[in-house]
Amino acid sequence: MNLAIIGTQWGDEGKGKIVDLLAPHFDLVTRYQGGHNAGHTVIIRQGGEDQKFVLHLIPSGITHPGKVCVIGNGVVVDPRALISEMDELRQKGIAVSPSNLVISNRAHLILPYHVALDRAIEAGRGGNAVGTTMRGIGPAYEDKMARRGLRVGELTNPKALPDRLRANARQTNRLLTMLGGEPIDENQLIEDGARWCELLAPHIKDTTYFLNQSARDGKSILIEGAQATMLDIDHGTYPFVTSSNSSIGGACTGAGIPPSMVGVAIGVIKAYTTRVGGGPFPTELNDPTGEAIRARGKEFGASTGRPRRTGWFDAVIARYSVMLNGLHALALTKLDVLDDLDEIKVCVGYRIDGEVTDQIPFDAALLEVAQPVYETMPGWKTSTKGTRQFADLPPRARDYLRFLAEVSGAPFAFISTGPERNETIIDQQILAKAGLSLPLQG
Repeated sequence: MNLAIIGTQWGDEGKGKIVDLLAPHFDLVTRYQGGHNAGHTVIIRQGGEDQKFVLHLIPSGITHPGKVCVIGNGVVVDPRALISEMDELRQKGIAVSPSNLVISNRAHLILPYHVALDRAIEAGRGGNAVGTTMRGIGPAYEDKMARRGLRVGELTNPKALPDRLRANARQTNRLLTMLGGEPIDENQLIEDGARWCELLAPHIKDTTYFLNQSARDGKSILIEGAQATMLDIDHGTYPFVTSSNSSIGGACTGAGIPPSMVGVAIGVIKAYTTRVGGGPFPTELNDPTGEAIRARGKEFGASTGRPRRTGWFDAVIARYSVMLNGLHALALTKLDVLDDLDEIKVCVGYRIDGEVTDQIPFDAALLEVAQPVYETMPGWKTSTKGTRQFADLPPRARDYLRFLAEVSGAPFAFISTGPERNETIIDQQILAKAGLSLPLQG
């Protein structure tokens, strides 16, 4: 049975840990969209010490021997970032080779001029900035949709690549000059391109055929995305979204597999809510409680280091994500971050123009002025860190989790009580009901 892992809020839910926990039980781990603006943090205990891996492009399964990691066609790939990530993993003792890392020849390239464009465009927006990570993600997807992008497969043809790079660079440099940006060096770009060909070509293949043949051969696939449902280009809080489909539909188009191949979908969700960058955030806490959650949860971007905005759990968003993605179950993370709070609030609806609704308005301006309707629950004031059995949680923590599952519309198959693999409560009955029978241990 193949499994898709989907973010259900505005990203940073802890998908990396859940994928890392599940990866040993699958043959392939596939990333289906986004770029190196994502940051999946995996913490592994090696030699009595915690080893931290922050993965931006390479699927989280790379830390597990014998697994094949696939960067799908829906991903936009910055070759400089990918090569740097590969080198860093090797330095930490993780094997990276064509046998365990495969890159789709249909994925699009993020090139230096995309990064320059990203910076120039965002600067020009002034007070209306989207909050992009400035890594060229949006401009690369724009080129893809405008049918002028260069794809990873171009790196397997080093003779033709220089002309393609030079033509695109000249066109983009004209636009950069108009926007007040700094043109990129064409000759340096071509020199870099030759190096990318040498280092990445052995990893490149048509992953659409590869994944489908692997499934026919009886191999199982774990499918992971970047960002989350509320950042989806179609279904998120537009225009404060990413440039790709980060919800379940993107798993099919971005990996090149049919919907029938995605057997189970599990959403990852925090015990509270965070957001990075601009855009509406109804439950945001701009007070000492929000600061305390940020500090205790170490809510700083894995890719950018930017402080995340923090707020209470939003059940309206949770229900929307469960519905849109057809989620069979949820994986809740960072429960232990709430251990010290006297009371905890849960948003169960929005008040907009005097009326209460349990639906997300399509207009970000309406969501910006929405007033959250809260249910308040008492805190448990007891440490939950490292708990591995639901029955061992404080009674009020169990009540909180039952309430979240009820208002979200999906049960919790996983409850994370710390950053390490074994700091996890696993409900085997819920997994089995969803169609997954895995010998998992928290």
